[in-house]
Amino acid sequence: MPKDYSRALRIADQMQRELADIFMHEVKDPRVKQVTITAVEVSRDYSHAKVFYTILGSQEEKFLVEKGLGNANGFLRSSVSHRIKLRVVPQLHFIYDESVERGMYLSKLIDEAVALEKDANQSNPNL
Repeated sequence: MPKDYSRALRIADQMQRELADIFMHEVKDPRVKQVTITAVEVSRDYSHAKVFYTILGSQEEKFLVEKGLGNANGFLRSSVSHRIKLRVVPQLHFIYDESVERGMYLSKLIDEAVALEKDANQSNPNL
C-alpha cells in the first residue's frame, strides 16, 4: 500500500520552511529579502529541487531578485544542508511563480465585470 505522504513531499515541506527562515534571518543581500517561497518540489531521487517564489514589484525588481537568487544559490544550499540532514542535498532551481499575479489579475477582471453588470442594470431597470 503506497504512503499518502511520501518522503519527497515531507522533504519539500521542510525545505520550504527552512528556506523561508533562511531568507528572513540569514540572507544579507537586500535584493533577496523580499522573496516569498510559495512551494518546493523535490525530484524522486532528491538531487534537484524546484523552489517556486514570488515577489510583488516591478519587472526590474524581479530581474534583480533573480540575479540575487543566482548569487545566493550556493549559500542557500549550504544552509539547507546544515539544517536538514540528508545524504544528498538537492540542487536548488528557483522558478518565479506567477500564480499570485495571475490570481490578482483574474480577480480584477471579475470585479470589473460585476461593476459593469451592476451599472448596466441600474441604467436600464426594465431588463
